[in-house]
Amino acid sequence: MQNFVFQNPTKIIFGKGTEQRVGEQVKERGEKVLFHYGGGSIKKYGLYDRVVDSLEEAGVDFLELGGVQPNPRLSLIKEGIELCREEGVDFILAVGGGSVIDSAKAIAVGLPYEGNVWDFYSTEKEVEEAAPLGAVLTIPAAGSESSPSSVVTKEEGEYKRAISSELIRPRFAILNPEVTFTLPDYQTVCGAADIMAHVMERYFTKEEEVGFTDRLCEATMKTLIKNVPRVLRDPEDYGARAQIMWASTVAHNDLLGTGREEDWASHAIEHEISGIYDVAHGAGLAVVFPAWMKYVYEQDVARFAQFAERVWGVETDFFSLEETALRGVRELEDFFQEVGLPTRLEDMDVGEEKLEEMASKCTEDGPVGNFAELEESDVLEIYRMAV
Repeated sequence: MQNFVFQNPTKIIFGKGTEQRVGEQVKERGEKVLFHYGGGSIKKYGLYDRVVDSLEEAGVDFLELGGVQPNPRLSLIKEGIELCREEGVDFILAVGGGSVIDSAKAIAVGLPYEGNVWDFYSTEKEVEEAAPLGAVLTIPAAGSESSPSSVVTKEEGEYKRAISSELIRPRFAILNPEVTFTLPDYQTVCGAADIMAHVMERYFTKEEEVGFTDRLCEATMKTLIKNVPRVLRDPEDYGARAQIMWASTVAHNDLLGTGREEDWASHAIEHEISGIYDVAHGAGLAVVFPAWMKYVYEQDVARFAQFAERVWGVETDFFSLEETALRGVRELEDFFQEVGLPTRLEDMDVGEEKLEEMASKCTEDGPVGNFAELEESDVLEIYRMAV
């Protein structure tokens, strides 16, 4: 096990009706607030009104910026930064899923910076200052509500890039599973794939003596495998929704990666797909991850066999650990298909015409991944395996 420091300062406020506490939480932390959100769903289902009522009751001075799209756009982020500067905003409240929170984080980073906020995403420039932010989560998926990460898309050139900084962890996150009752099935399962991927990026490691966090990762994945079908049968199953929402946060709050070398090649590979084709990130991961597994499993067949046995209940074939490992990959693909996710690029109407471009962009700063170091030719082969 590697040395590590674990510290997550995000205050989690979890449970029914907790969005009504947003005003008091913001009031403690800001004088002038940007209320940042996405499309019309928070208005359609009443969350917008509840948040506004809470802010007004607490006497919070706020302005609004909506319009965040999935795979959040740099152009809106720049608009938000200018708006915040003009209005003297000192706190940002994100109400939405991972895209809204990631957009809010980018605004928080850009607000005190005199240059182009894209500098942080396109170079190794480190974040030295950021405005504080909080979140009301509506979609369990990205884990951005308590992570140090932000991913945004630059329209020019179709680049999707990420940053990580302790300065952009939200100060608080409000998680009410009830607000997820109205999520369409496809958003629910795309979120589940994203959560699974966050766990697997940490689970597939060559680090030894990490049995404790192995078990935490396995428990998180098994929780999703059990509860996602439950919410597809009954979207208002609070118990299942609650377990998925909490699993989403734990999957990406850094706990599961303690003492481990993480991989993150699959995320890098997928970012090129959603950056160009604007597909749901979770859907892209459901396609990429099995292809990545088939390409790299020989690096540590025993770990993949462990994944098959502990997560999927595959009986270990001691005379062929390879077959056991590959059965685990097939079980993952079958699960994704059963809940309505794509498992091939063609399922998302992604053709072969830009595979080389994506492989080149993915590795333009060097190889990706730690479990297996992948060069451009390796990434291209993974794309081709996913067609």
